[in-house]
Amino acid sequence: MTRSFNETEKVVLCWLATADARNRPNVSPKQIHAEADDGRFLIADIASARSVKNIRDNPAVCVSLIDVFLQRGRKLEGVAEIIAPDHPDFAALSAPLLAMTGGSFPIRHVIAVRVERSAPILAPSYTFYPERSEADLRADAYRTYGVRPLGE
Repeated sequence: MTRSFNETEKVVLCWLATADARNRPNVSPKQIHAEADDGRFLIADIASARSVKNIRDNPAVCVSLIDVFLQRGRKLEGVAEIIAPDHPDFAALSAPLLAMTGGSFPIRHVIAVRVERSAPILAPSYTFYPERSEADLRADAYRTYGVRPLGE
């Protein structure tokens, strides 16, 4: 895949959707994530026991990456693998994730997603108000969330 999954540095959380062996869904936020050189999407298992168990039972996953202020992002669908600390690739795959944590969180496993499909995610405002600029959308989001950009 030539396009970066994480199209913007503004994505703070990604959302990992899994399903257990009985197809009961689970969606949980993941704070530490990165794109690997080989095109896999990596997620740190910091406190993700249910996600890890679900992936071991059913490796099909979906990840959503959203810039909440632009209300757009990417949806990644694929097959996940749990990389444990005793796996030969754990050190290399966990390195960019550990760098993001600054040592603040232990990484129990790396969730490595082999992406099979990627698609844009757009808020309905992109369809209903195509004339609106990104600056307008961002300003609306700041008002909605009651925040201001740094430096203002």
